[in-house]
Amino acid sequence: MSLRLGGYQPDCLEALIPLWRASFEAGVGIVDPHPLAEQRAYFLAEVLPGNELCLAWWEDRLAGFIAATPRRVAQLYVAVGLQGRGIGRALLDGAKARSGGSLDLYTFARNRGACAFYERQGFVAVERGFEPHWQLEDVRYEWRAA
Repeated sequence: MSLRLGGYQPDCLEALIPLWRASFEAGVGIVDPHPLAEQRAYFLAEVLPGNELCLAWWEDRLAGFIAATPRRVAQLYVAVGLQGRGIGRALLDGAKARSGGSLDLYTFARNRGACAFYERQGFVAVERGFEPHWQLEDVRYEWRAA
């Protein structure tokens, strides 16, 4: 199988939003009540402007994406059914390479798969908190280059 990484292209948005939604719901175990149009508007207004995006393609299918700055990972999602194939690791390795030697991110504590993934990638849990919008406990992770 072939993994390819590339930059964000606006024509990918219609595939990216449902991938994001499905991966979030599967990982966190809740149904997102927001309409897809609202999630699309949030992505365009909040995620895209402040982050560099990298898309992952598995063969000809959009397989995941990361939205990050040199200091923080804002979003990292891999398509349901494609986890465990190195896609998330490849996206995260790219963000690490573009960082200044450290990154932080938040994930929901109940997303045990994401927590285990980040810990395998060298991230350390440094703070536990509560995300009021989703009413869920979250974990802040940090990574520092060796």
